[in-house]
Amino acid sequence: MGHCLIVDDSRTIRRVERKMIEALGFDACEAEDGHDALAQCAVEMPALVLLDWVMPNMDGLEFLKALRRLPGGHAPRVIFCTSQVDMSFVSRAIEAGADEFVMKPFDAETLNAKLAEVGLV
Repeated sequence: MGHCLIVDDSRTIRRVERKMIEALGFDACEAEDGHDALAQCAVEMPALVLLDWVMPNMDGLEFLKALRRLPGGHAPRVIFCTSQVDMSFVSRAIEAGADEFVMKPFDAETLNAKLAEVGLV
């Protein structure tokens, strides 16, 4: 399937998302904030990023904007995985380059549907 970068400050959430994404055939790695994620993207650009919004040091929106400025940074499909329910968050995420948005908590079936919507399954 490809390489997936899971970006979330919660180790538990990263573990749960990793289990789901690996069951769908992706190789996965993890980052606990946007800075760590950008450093990993500079080494290997993922096919998919599962991205939390609220994180310390660099939030998801800041990361997404920085990712899209990197060489090859427009290639990854980015799915925001967040508990933010305000439609202004969704609008800002899409404007910054997000491909999809999923509300936490979600299950493997929901994730698979979002991956289909962005053309990865």
